[in-house]
Order: sequence, then structure tokens, then C-alpha cells
Amino acid sequence: MLLERLEKLPVGSFHYKLLAVTGLGWLFDAMDTGLISFVLPILAKEWGLAPEQMGWIGSVGFIGMALGAVISGTIADRIGRKLVFSLTVILYSLATGACALSWNYESLMIFRFLVGFGLGGELPVAATLMTEYAPTKLRGRFIVLLESFWGLGWLAAACIAYLLIPQYGWQITFFIGALPAVYVFMIRVHMPESVRYLISKNRIGEAQEIVLMLEKKLHVASEPFDKELSDVEKGTSTVAEPKFSSLWSGMFARRTLMLWLAWFGINFSYYGIFMWLPSIVFQQGFTVVKTFEYVLIMTLAQLPGYYCAAWLVDVIGRKYTLSLFLLISGVASYFFGNAATPGELLAWGAAMSFFNLGAWGVLYTYTPELYPTAIRALGSGWAAGFGRIGSMIAPAMVGMMIGSRMSSSGIFMLFAGVFLAVALIVVGLGVESRQKSLEEIADEAAVHGEAASC
Repeated sequence: MLLERLEKLPVGSFHYKLLAVTGLGWLFDAMDTGLISFVLPILAKEWGLAPEQMGWIGSVGFIGMALGAVISGTIADRIGRKLVFSLTVILYSLATGACALSWNYESLMIFRFLVGFGLGGELPVAATLMTEYAPTKLRGRFIVLLESFWGLGWLAAACIAYLLIPQYGWQITFFIGALPAVYVFMIRVHMPESVRYLISKNRIGEAQEIVLMLEKKLHVASEPFDKELSDVEKGTSTVAEPKFSSLWSGMFARRTLMLWLAWFGINFSYYGIFMWLPSIVFQQGFTVVKTFEYVLIMTLAQLPGYYCAAWLVDVIGRKYTLSLFLLISGVASYFFGNAATPGELLAWGAAMSFFNLGAWGVLYTYTPELYPTAIRALGSGWAAGFGRIGSMIAPAMVGMMIGSRMSSSGIFMLFAGVFLAVALIVVGLGVESRQKSLEEIADEAAVHGEAASC
């Protein structure tokens, strides 16, 4: 009855407020990631950094993100989504502010690691929480819209870089990036714990109170709960503690393999391209101000990419939307690397942003859906964490490629190949989860021998 009543709630103010609260966390995360990419060309000149050092400033943050995603995802299945979400936001906010106080290359590396740890921990936990509250028929749309806040964050970073860095220097960007610490208070007031998580921990009374509160808030007629749980809820509330081995048990291994490779490929390509995008455009001969203008235009293309993906995931499904967007990202990457004029650079850069970020939105939708409640945050965290290996490698690798004077066409040929490979992996190994409840997806796994003994 609990889950049935949760699923039957009409979409209303609660869902949109939850989307806004978790989305703001996403926005601040993206803003921080974007700011460092705009700051890198300035630091390179001011501190005399080599391309390899610039690459490692990006990569050390992703080492922190990998550890943060794995650790936060693991403990979120043990102590709750809401608490872990709050703690990770505080960590990356304070660490971002500390970046403004960096006095040399080494100190900035330490602070960027801490920023990455908090940022990497927040993203999969927020996606898990939103997934467990979004109604089945609109779940894909809600999660892609959540991810669209990432585009708004990059847009905010581009505006801050364009308007403030030339006037006030690079430190101001990190002070602004510390503001999310204040936002944590909103989280505590407006975001309840996941009902599905509470049921999984046999905290039935708390789950019932939240559903009753939501029914009242959304003007739904309420009645007392039966003391007896449904069969689905009984199964959910008697699972064992989450274990890493569960992700590789039975046919969950196929889902985990697909997700890990997809996360690795999209992280490798996205961060290899976008962490270096201002620097690459700058090296084409544009001034710092003109570089920021071009990157701002490319960044704007992310938003319609998200909204297009948000519509398609509930029309043609997660699997085919993701593979299509990855494939076209690869095509756009190839032509961006071979652009001969400023117009071509802008056009293919905008296309690359449109499809690349749309693919990110679908992947964040897809990942938590493929695991049951007991290991949902664990599975999402490990997939994101493994993917961060790609984001660690790519910025440093691009730095070495630029240092060895490899052409941009050669660099972007590599990224095009990775996008193509990941698209084929998703088509070959992916399963479709469109218009199915989270419990139905888990039941299908059991029927087809995919269930893990978790």
C-alpha cells in the first residue's frame, strides 16, 4: 500500500520543489567544474604552468570525485540519501572557497581533490533520491531535467568568467563557488528522506508519515495505513545490507558492465574535451575575452540538448536515446577537431554540447533504474566512481598531447572513437526501463535470472 500510494500521488509542488532543491546542488557542482576550466588558462600564464601541470589540476579533482562517488554511494544505502547529500554539499562548498586562498600549484591540487570528493559524492546520491520520488510515467523526464541544471551551472560559470575574471581576477570565482554552503539549510527544510530507503530499512512508521504528509500537501484524500505490508514492501524491507558483490551477481553483472563502460567513456570524452575547451579555443588565436564568448555560446547549446533528451527518454526509451546522442556526439567531435573557420568551430562545438550533455542526462536517468532499492545508491555510486577514472585520465592525456604538439584533429578523432564505442556497448548490453516502476524493473531481473542475492 505504501508504494502504491506513493506512485499514485499527482505530480505537484512537492515534486517540483524536490527537483529545484536537488537541481541547485547540480547547478553548483557544474559551476565549480566549469570555473576551473576557465581559470586554467589564467593560472597557466600567472604561475607559469606547463600543459601537463594544467592537466593534473583537472585530473586530481576527478580522483576525488571517484572516491567520493564510491564512498558516498555506499554509505547512502546505509545511513540515508538526505544526510549524505547534505554532507557532500558542505564539503565541496568549503573546499571551493579554500581554492581562492591557494598560494601555489601544490596547495591548489590539495583543495581541488577535496572539492572533487564532495562533488563526486553528491551527484549519484541526488539522482538516486530524485529517482525514488519521481512518478513512473515521468521519471525519465524528471531526471533529465535534474541533469539540465548542470548546463545552467556551466552557463553560470561562463558568465562569471566572462564578466568577473577580467575585472577582479581568478580568485573571485572560487569565493562565489563557496556559496552552496548556505544552500544546505534549504536541503534540511525542504527535502524528506526517501520513502523507498526507509522501507528498505524497515522504518515503516517514518515512511508512512512522509506519504501522509505528501498526500496532505498535494490535496489527496488520505486514510490510515494497513498494518500489513504488501508483498513488494515486505521484500524491500527484508533485504540484506548492500554489498559490492551484489553488483556482479547473476545478470546484474551485464547491467553493471554496461553502465561502468558507458560512464567511463562519457567521462573520458566529456572532461577531456570540456576541461580543455577554453584553452583549445584560446590556442586557436582568440583573445581571452573572445574565447569566453565562444565557449559561452557553445555552453548555451547544452540546455536544448537536455530538454530534447528529456522528451525522447519517455518516447523512444533510455537505451536508444542514449546511444543516439552518444553517436552524434562522436560525429560532432570529429568535425569540431577539423574545423577550419570560426563559424565551423562554433557550429560543431554547439552540436557537441547539445548531444554530449543530453547523453549525460539520459545516463543519470538510466543508472539508478537498473538496480533495486537496497543497492541503488551503491550501484550508482560505483558506476559514477569507475567512470571518474576516465575523467582522471583524459585531462592529463590531453595535456600531454598538446605538449607533444599533436593536432586538434588527432585529439578529437580519439574522442569521436570513444563516443562510437560506447554507443555500440549501450545498444548491445542495455535493457529498456521506459514506463516501468522501479519495482517492475527489479522483478524483470528476477524473472530473467538477473536478480542478485542482495
